Amino acid sequence: MPEETSTVLEDKSVGVLVGSAVGDAIGGAVEGWTPEAIRERHGGWVTGIVGPWYDDWRNARPIAPYHKGDGHITDDTLMTHALVEVYDERRAHLDAYAIAESLVPKMLSGRRWVPELEADALLLQRVFLAEKWLVARLHYGHIDPREAGVGNIVNCGAAMYVAPVGIANAGDPAGAYAEAIDLAGAHQSSYGREAAGVFAAAVAAAMVPGATASSAVEQALALAKDGTRSAVEAIVDAADGVTDWEEAIPVLRKAIEPFDTVGPDYRDHSLDARRPSRTKAIEELPVALGFVLVSGGDVRQAILGGTNYGRDADSIASMAGAITGALSGRAGVPADWATTIAEASKTDLEQPGRVMASVAKDLRQADAERWARRTAALDALA
Repeated sequence: MPEETSTVLEDKSVGVLVGSAVGDAIGGAVEGWTPEAIRERHGGWVTGIVGPWYDDWRNARPIAPYHKGDGHITDDTLMTHALVEVYDERRAHLDAYAIAESLVPKMLSGRRWVPELEADALLLQRVFLAEKWLVARLHYGHIDPREAGVGNIVNCGAAMYVAPVGIANAGDPAGAYAEAIDLAGAHQSSYGREAAGVFAAAVAAAMVPGATASSAVEQALALAKDGTRSAVEAIVDAADGVTDWEEAIPVLRKAIEPFDTVGPDYRDHSLDARRPSRTKAIEELPVALGFVLVSGGDVRQAILGGTNYGRDADSIASMAGAITGALSGRAGVPADWATTIAEASKTDLEQPGRVMASVAKDLRQADAERWARRTAALDALA
């Protein structure tokens, strides 16, 4: 049994990051495939931890020789945990400069266990090209961190690891949105950056005691802009009245399709895929919010929906797991999944949540002192 947490804040913080990691590991095994292909490969819906898609995973895809499946977390969780480390060291709200000064060096040095490589390696050696962009632009290019995301592939690369921003701003969705938008400027632009802000806001809203799936999504939607807002609205409408994740898969795909630049074939992108746009959205975040609604906030159901949806399944299931983990706390994340994934990945999934709870307490004190000074100044001005 997991060790009992001491506060609601810590319980929910652990729930966020364990839920996120579990969704990442389970969804990662079927990333890139269609629901039909997933059922054919696994003889039905995936209902838990499964093995790699290819038996000869080392050689099946030379560009990505990763051991996905078997309970292995992917780059989504590795980047999330690296951001937690940055918060732990700085004990302050983060911005684009913090990404350049603290996160990028962690990608370049400090070997860590990478389950998919089955080796100690640099984080840089595992992440996708859109994340390698951080190092190329900030370390080698010396670009202004606030503008470094311009020109990158527009995808979920920044959104996938900003759940800690929601914890740092627990109960303040607008603050989480603003902080995520700022720091994500070092990595992404356009709707990729926007998704990071909306996802962080959803986590912050879900951290509030008594929050529901609907209230968390509603507060995140209130902050969303442009195509991301339209996409989430379409998903919310489509999810209304749907309570079964199997039924929801084609419904949510149809709703997001007009906003998705990747196209119907996930492995053969459309010509305008992942280009900046005021009218489009990444697929992962709105669909994850859809499964949060369809599941009613249930971690297991949200993760299974995101997993069997396919396409970028690890990021969808991870985001859905983070938000539902915030709603339910640690006890809402299936213990059998969490224990197996922690052991298979040789990674403590709970400690990052405890760290972020501690960081959030420090930030609360610092924020209170800052607002007290501002109040005093305004009183004097009045």
